[in-house]
Amino acid sequence: QVQLVESGGGSVQAGGSLRLSCAGFGKPYSMNCMGWFRQAPGKEREGVAQIEDYGTTRYADSVKGRFTISKDNAKNTLYLQMNSLKPEDTAMYYCAAVGYCPRPFYGYNFWGQGTQVTVSS
Repeated sequence: QVQLVESGGGSVQAGGSLRLSCAGFGKPYSMNCMGWFRQAPGKEREGVAQIEDYGTTRYADSVKGRFTISKDNAKNTLYLQMNSLKPEDTAMYYCAAVGYCPRPFYGYNFWGQGTQVTVSS
């Protein structure tokens, strides 16, 4: 029903920047709420940023002020601008979508394949 394709991961030194992109294919109403999640080795997956219908954004405390989520509705493309990257940001980053977000980082049913972000000190 919905296919999500991430791009833009890579390796960067601490303090650097990366921008992730996620192209969504499918019914737009199935992607009213979109978000970025990440999972580091040995850790649980965590929500990083979320953008809801009408543009409301939410961020994990660990990335507030450094990461910015945005969405181009005309292109069904989600972005995550990551600045001032830290080694602890190293993880596989996943794009996700759902038709409605009743609460932050909850209920996502469509997932991308992930893109690796590695931050070296």
